[in-house]
Amino acid sequence: MANLLVEIGNTAVKAAWAEESVLGKTVRYQGEKVMDFIESLIDKQQPLVMAVVSVREISQEEENRMKSLCQYLLLMDANHPDKLSAYGIPDYLTYDRGASLVAAKYMFKGKSCTVFDLGTTLTVDYLDAQGRYLGGNISVGCRTRFKALNRYSRALPLVDTPAEVRFPGDSVKGSIESGVISGIMFEIDGYIRSNPENIVIFTGGDAIYFAKRMKNSIFVVCNLGLMGLAIITDEYVKKNIQ
Repeated sequence: MANLLVEIGNTAVKAAWAEESVLGKTVRYQGEKVMDFIESLIDKQQPLVMAVVSVREISQEEENRMKSLCQYLLLMDANHPDKLSAYGIPDYLTYDRGASLVAAKYMFKGKSCTVFDLGTTLTVDYLDAQGRYLGGNISVGCRTRFKALNRYSRALPLVDTPAEVRFPGDSVKGSIESGVISGIMFEIDGYIRSNPENIVIFTGGDAIYFAKRMKNSIFVVCNLGLMGLAIITDEYVKKNIQ
């Protein structure tokens, strides 16, 4: 029986069905009616386990509603931190970020890793060759930087992520594009050079955009969080249900 995996992030919700630790097609939702979206996925098939990882706290009403949709509910949010702590993930990390690290440990076992999540925020996390979490950094994501320049400076327009960047910029718009994109590239390059022996993993909504601009050898895993959730769910089933 298949499991339903749901990742509730800062700006979007991603979901996928999984057989054991193998993901099916991923669907994405941006909107306020998260529970309605989840219910729409269960229209024809009830999951054995519905595993939900969320950056925000799930209300008791939402939790009760989720329980009614599946045989078993596996919830990872501020009120349910124990599932990720069992994998050596510190409780101060957001739970989607923690799930991504579980996947990185599984996929690159025996390798030290630098994991970049390029989305609303830019997070950088480090794992040693034994899969132990060494710490990480949080910075401002690409689109968030464009919005901040527009919001906090009256003279600067709101600019979207450009398809191509001229360096250096030759107009106000071009200077914003070059400043933001080049700044992130320099930032990423500095992190990579500080640990050149590490496997480098990109995930998040802007992973492919920046991966195309990299000269270094990297791995792009867009659904790293869902993959980690699939691994956690599969192990939960084997330990508690089968």
